[in-house]
Amino acid sequence: MTLQPLGIVLAYLLLTLGIGLFAYRVGGNDAEDFYLASRTLGTLVLLFTTFATLLSAFTFFGGPNLAYAAGPEWILVMGVMDGVLFAILWYLIGYRQWLIGRARDYVTLGEMLGDRFGSPLLRALVAGVSLLWLFPYVMLQQMGAGEALRGLTAGAVPYWGGAALITLFMIAYVTLSGLRGVAWTDTIQGLFMLSVLWVAVAWVVSSLGGVGAATDGMIAANPDFASLGGGVYTPQFIISSAVTIAFGVTMFPQINQRFFVAKSATVLKRSFALWPVLVLLLFVPAFMLGAWAAGLPIEVPEGANVLSVLLAEYTPTWFAALVVAGAMAAMMSSSDSMLLSGSSYFTRDLYRPLVDPDVSERREAWIARLGVAVFATFAFLASLTRPGTLIEVGDTAFSGFALLAPSVMIALYWDATTRDGMLVGIAVPQVLYLLHVLLPAVTVSLRGTTVDLLARSYGGWDVALAFMALGALLTVGVSLASSPSFGEDAARFAVDGD
Repeated sequence: MTLQPLGIVLAYLLLTLGIGLFAYRVGGNDAEDFYLASRTLGTLVLLFTTFATLLSAFTFFGGPNLAYAAGPEWILVMGVMDGVLFAILWYLIGYRQWLIGRARDYVTLGEMLGDRFGSPLLRALVAGVSLLWLFPYVMLQQMGAGEALRGLTAGAVPYWGGAALITLFMIAYVTLSGLRGVAWTDTIQGLFMLSVLWVAVAWVVSSLGGVGAATDGMIAANPDFASLGGGVYTPQFIISSAVTIAFGVTMFPQINQRFFVAKSATVLKRSFALWPVLVLLLFVPAFMLGAWAAGLPIEVPEGANVLSVLLAEYTPTWFAALVVAGAMAAMMSSSDSMLLSGSSYFTRDLYRPLVDPDVSERREAWIARLGVAVFATFAFLASLTRPGTLIEVGDTAFSGFALLAPSVMIALYWDATTRDGMLVGIAVPQVLYLLHVLLPAVTVSLRGTTVDLLARSYGGWDVALAFMALGALLTVGVSLASSPSFGEDAARFAVDGD
């Protein structure tokens, strides 16, 4: 019976590929159309392309797995705190960035900052840091696809096969369609994901005797799940996760570029106003399914996805395959945007200024397509090493991106920001965080207590929070101590609508 669910997933992937082909036929051939759909997105498409772009393997599999292991409070972090925090940041960063981008025709964050500060080095630094942290997040989607198909087909499709399948479809789809096709399919995928997930909740809950019975079973098996906090859900963990995820999301290339593509200010404002509602509609059912599963007599093998196991047990095979197809749609809608944005950062901020400043728009679009294939292939090869859990990989990328946010916000609102302040405020926290991520433990004894100097958290607080504060202080402090360099022009960020 493994062929039926695999066939459903393949049919869905082929449908998205067909939409990408149609978008290629109606779209333009220039780089701006490939990257930004000529800045013409309306409210529905902008909202759902942003929504679907964020709904990754981290959401569909990492989150439910954490709820299964530690309790449903993950809804508080992702559904409530980040739903609201990101909407606020969408206004503070996204709206101002849209105003500036509309006035100056910027395509990437690095292009915008590099022009404002007259610095190809700053432009390359922002692009390099973004590509560095984008790589593990693309890899996360491939890991999620491999695990999902292996669980759905009871091992008939191996982990590497599922990861390879989604990689091939991503390359074919993104190189064909550009942002126009990505946004169209994101809208369809977002609606599809929400629909099948709520149907899954109804199906599972009805099989268990209702929401009350499902919740009672969860509490009977894990009494701590009934109380707020406890276990991993300390105040430090909740606040650290919410802040680093929300700020990190604003700097994700695939999200940050969405700030440039709205057709009008009204479109942008409607989108971030509706955002918290849409987030709750997805996260509540996904994470509650994971939490309810903790009270059920099912076996979830180590490394497997709880949603795949739960649905295989309580819903028909064809429906479980539809949900996994929806989850893979989430992964594709994240990965396609990541690959597209990553290619734009490479071509616009590295290749164009450093290799061929006179490259034509058409040639640049084809170089970007080649970059998509190369980036996706290397991420696939790295995913085969299984470097950590989905939560660990996702958390590392979120924190890395979050370190960019303080300096960017200061530059958007403070005219006295200097090139030196930006370079130091971005580079130093990134280097320090990389040391904590990559180097082995360095321990010292303080008053008889062993302390790891390169730990990822101290007293439960994510070290990235300290580095975010450090980045802000360095950006302001160095800017106050330095003078504007040749080529800096604060007037480039002066726009109507301030």
